Amino acid sequence: MPDLAAILADLRVPVVVAPMAGAAGGRLAAAVSAGGGLGMVGVGNVATVDQVRAECGTAAESGQRFGIGLMCWSLPQNPALLDVALESGPTVVSLSFGDPRPYLDAAHDAGAVVVAQVGTRTEAVDALDAGVDGLVVRGSEGGGHGRGVVSTLPLLQQVLDLTDRPVLAGGGVATARGLAAVLAAGASAAWVGTPFAACAESLFRPELKDAVIAADTDQTVYTRVFDIAQRFDWPEIYGGRALANAFTDRWAAHPDVLSESLDDDLTAQIKQARVDADLSLAPVYAGESAGLVDRARTAAEVLADFEPFRDHLRAAQRWT
Repeated sequence: MPDLAAILADLRVPVVVAPMAGAAGGRLAAAVSAGGGLGMVGVGNVATVDQVRAECGTAAESGQRFGIGLMCWSLPQNPALLDVALESGPTVVSLSFGDPRPYLDAAHDAGAVVVAQVGTRTEAVDALDAGVDGLVVRGSEGGGHGRGVVSTLPLLQQVLDLTDRPVLAGGGVATARGLAAVLAAGASAAWVGTPFAACAESLFRPELKDAVIAADTDQTVYTRVFDIAQRFDWPEIYGGRALANAFTDRWAAHPDVLSESLDDDLTAQIKQARVDADLSLAPVYAGESAGLVDRARTAAEVLADFEPFRDHLRAAQRWT
């Protein structure tokens, strides 16, 4: 089994793509790994075996290292997703949003190292006890699903004191300055989503990419209402950070009311809005760092913009 610390130390740019379902496919994973980071393929709760096989196949065909992210809470509904993901030969497997224990042995037996995303100290302790090889600290600034209770920097400091296993930092890291900051604090790499969701190789529709680029840092909201409306069985402790829109303006502060009043018509409207890219209703999952994404880029250009992190680290040495 490979060594996670060695894998991360070998990256030219210590950036791992967050395995964003619906955005992080095989093409993005391959492009990021070719550009000096580590690409990940995201497997969502509504993914099919054929979709996962195709996206992982694209990543594997590149000949680059890549990883795969799976949702523990949804795997019992479709355990074949783990099997087909591991068949593609990932170097890293992210087992998050639930208990990784039932799947750890299979991932290790397939030759992959395992990380788990955590959003609280308690989650970090439990994941370490489960036997994961590393942790991903994802603060409340982060886009997509996760815990919404602790921001990145306080949680990173807390978790780094718990373990000598590699810790990656996610949530709000979108520039060379942000990357330098988490590395200086002790992270082994950054876990980056929003800038890559908006890049050319992302699976996001063009309308979604444009919306991320146009958004500011204060135009996102952390909420469960999109999952409630679509009748997804996400555990209640996991909300998602998305761009604010007319739907969140109406419902984000009233998830219980939405649950009680939800009907089939509204569920159908939200699902159709995703098909039509109707951004007044459809979720566009992105973090607060959307305000730092100001133009269309390729994955290689995103990574190149992270490269000056070394200059910022050198500048910080004036305090030594």
